[in-house]
Amino acid sequence: MAGVSDQQGGDVAESIVIVGAGLAGMRTAEELRRSGFEGKIVLVGAEDHPPYDRPPLSKDVLRGERDDTALKPADFYAEQRIELALGVPAIGVDPTAQTVKLADGSTLDYDELVIATGLTPRRIPDLPDLAGVHVLRTLDDAWAVRADAATARRALVVGAGFIGCEVAASLRERGLEVVLVEPQPAPLASVLGARIGMLVGRLQQAEGVDLRCGVGLAALSGAGRVAAAELTDGSALDVDLVVIGIGSVPLTDWLADSGIELVPADTGGGVRADAVGRTGTEHVWTVGDVAAWTRDDRTRRVEHWSNAGDQAKVLARALIGAELPAAKAVPYFWSDQYDIKLQALGTPRPDDDVQVVTDDGRRFLAYYAKDGKLTGVVGAGLPAKVMKLRTQVAAGTPVDELPTGP
Repeated sequence: MAGVSDQQGGDVAESIVIVGAGLAGMRTAEELRRSGFEGKIVLVGAEDHPPYDRPPLSKDVLRGERDDTALKPADFYAEQRIELALGVPAIGVDPTAQTVKLADGSTLDYDELVIATGLTPRRIPDLPDLAGVHVLRTLDDAWAVRADAATARRALVVGAGFIGCEVAASLRERGLEVVLVEPQPAPLASVLGARIGMLVGRLQQAEGVDLRCGVGLAALSGAGRVAAAELTDGSALDVDLVVIGIGSVPLTDWLADSGIELVPADTGGGVRADAVGRTGTEHVWTVGDVAAWTRDDRTRRVEHWSNAGDQAKVLARALIGAELPAAKAVPYFWSDQYDIKLQALGTPRPDDDVQVVTDDGRRFLAYYAKDGKLTGVVGAGLPAKVMKLRTQVAAGTPVDELPTGP
């Protein structure tokens, strides 16, 4: 078959354009082929690199242990008849004409469009343009940080979320002095709450990181290259490398005036869609970090590596009218810092009731609960204990029925 019937208008889809050549976009193309779609697939990417894995950027790549994080070998795309349009960002879409406009002035026609543009890093406004100051989102970003780290002595990492904590760990493992600043009371406080955040902070401090919470970056200075930083508490630091990791926002600017519905920025942003990635605009779908899917009357984005693949399986099958896969009952994410893997199952929230059931001073296990029922499990350095609780998390088991102690 050359194409398959789509689920929005009943027409035969001959051409699918996927804008965003990251994990979500690549997995969607892969799942379309696996599900039987034989028409044209074009994967559009703003970067020159073929689709690659991002989690290693703040770890293996930054430490200099690997360069290549490609998701597939080069011949995969030819074998699967997936056209790559790389180094040409999409700058607009016309849903009426069913075309995508690219930065080089060309356009692509589509029968179905999948938006998978992901995120772009937040920036601190009004900072001077100095060498040695970085964000970390792309492979080129990681190479640039690594190059500066080779000669740097003291680094400032701004933001103690997952990226900031991982960057701090990698730079310490490279032998740099590291100052890690976070405006909140503890690392990861906005995700896991202050209590567990403090345990993550304890790990960073044990590895020699100068962790400063309740403080942010006020100013940078230097003659062409960063040499000093001023923090919001008035303290001054001599630094020759700065990495800013204060979160990211959905990359949706290119959709302005398209009529495709976006979620307001103050409620998370992203492209609004239903439970299978279908937007309110005919023949337009969305997947991955940029996608705000609606489930159980709640619209939200999920910025986890495993979620991108899970969504791609659902969207690809929904788009071509195939049977949907079984729903993933338990979300999962992780972060590698030093020799510790921090893992989370379920939907732990900062305002949940938290019970630390194991803590040896470095490794720990904690239960998250709402109204006495388990909502999530977070563990550090205890992978077997975490994963054994998947069934209990899925069932919302009462916490008082769970094992406690070592």
